[in-house]
Amino acid sequence: MALLTPLLAFLYHLPQVYKWLLKPYYIASLFMSVAFLAVRKTPGICDQLSTQREDGNSCDFDWREVEILMFLSAIVMMKNRRAITVEQHVGNIILFSKVANVILFFRLDIRMGLLYLTLCIVFLMTCKPPLYMGPEYIKYFSDKTIDDELDRDSRVTWIVEFFANWSPECQSFASVYADLSLKYNCAGLKFGKVDIGRYGEVSKKYKVSTSPLSKQLPSLVLFQGGKEMMRRPQVDKKGRAVSWSFTEENIIREFNLNELYHKSKKLSKTNEDKVFFQSPFPLVPEVEEPESETKKDK
Repeated sequence: MALLTPLLAFLYHLPQVYKWLLKPYYIASLFMSVAFLAVRKTPGICDQLSTQREDGNSCDFDWREVEILMFLSAIVMMKNRRAITVEQHVGNIILFSKVANVILFFRLDIRMGLLYLTLCIVFLMTCKPPLYMGPEYIKYFSDKTIDDELDRDSRVTWIVEFFANWSPECQSFASVYADLSLKYNCAGLKFGKVDIGRYGEVSKKYKVSTSPLSKQLPSLVLFQGGKEMMRRPQVDKKGRAVSWSFTEENIIREFNLNELYHKSKKLSKTNEDKVFFQSPFPLVPEVEEPESETKKDK
């Protein structure tokens, strides 16, 4: 059963996986992930490689290479236990596949290792994973608009994500946050985002560190009446984030979104009633009736 559940989940998300893999970033990453396998198994190339196998077959993995691959596979499985989206699963597999390739190429030939490492660095600097571009009900703040929006209406509750575009965790969380905004957005409950990688002053004011070591990205903060009521992940005295999983279920439970949504809908109904009873037509001035002929005769 433990193996069946992730398999069924993978099959359920298979169409999405194909859709992502067809993007240039993932196509290039896929080729880089299987580079050592291709070199080791391609006839004409593998014949020129060194090997530690007793039978001298240089077109097959030796025991040490198998050991390295098994060890990194175990690490991927451990990392994917905390993954919440398919993007994170695929990203972890690609990342550790590249790490395995670097180790294996350096072990095989230092020149090939340096070449592959250079390609990885160039790829990292020039290619970025595609950003989420799906539907959402999210308002994007800048350093000049966030304070005004949070203070504009004290009846409105805001859930704001503090993120940075370079953070893989923020990129993976984008689709989850967008789905929540589609389900729970209303007049009294709104969702916002602010890029603290771009607006450093916002990062300092709201005390969200952009350091990768702090592990505070992404951070979700609940505001009511312009004041912070809660945030996740919580931060300890040393400025490090307490481990917390950004799953949809955790966010709904911790932020009590169902109750917030039902309370916030009352504000929507109140506004709708005001609009309903307001006449859409301009007032017409009353016209005085002409005096009767009998009165004129008198």
